[in-house]
Amino acid sequence: MATNESQISQIYGSEDAQAILQIAIAQKEENGELSRVQLFEIAAELGISEQDIVAAEQQWLANRGEVQEKLAFNRYRRGKLQKNLTKYAIVNTFLVLLNLAAAHELSWSIFILLGWGLGLSLNAWNVYQTEGEDYEQAFQGWRLKKQVGESIGTATNKFLKWLQS
Repeated sequence: MATNESQISQIYGSEDAQAILQIAIAQKEENGELSRVQLFEIAAELGISEQDIVAAEQQWLANRGEVQEKLAFNRYRRGKLQKNLTKYAIVNTFLVLLNLAAAHELSWSIFILLGWGLGLSLNAWNVYQTEGEDYEQAFQGWRLKKQVGESIGTATNKFLKWLQS
């Protein structure tokens, strides 16, 4: 393969080089998957030490775990929003019908409908915001609550096993 002067002097940033290598590796492998051995072989060919690839693998696993937790957090928040929307629909349908039956017009129930609807809209806005400081604080709070709950559950199970023995 002939190379010319412009190909030799071409310089890529680390992100660009990473993207090019990802595409090349994906095209090389038919199913887009690499074994751990193949990963280490490619790293060795690129001059990446085994320690560096192990450290990168551990960092990737940690990041992957956080991504999975954030997906679970987003599902939790959307489920909670769905429950609130259902409550809103049921209660306000009842109140509007009650108001119509009693006064034959919408009077007081419209204020409840609109006020609660505004609060619910703001809550929905927050639920679908998945970036920023507020989101990170909410995620960290949820994660801590989940970890504390798991710790209490584990301690309770150990205590119950101890009582049974």
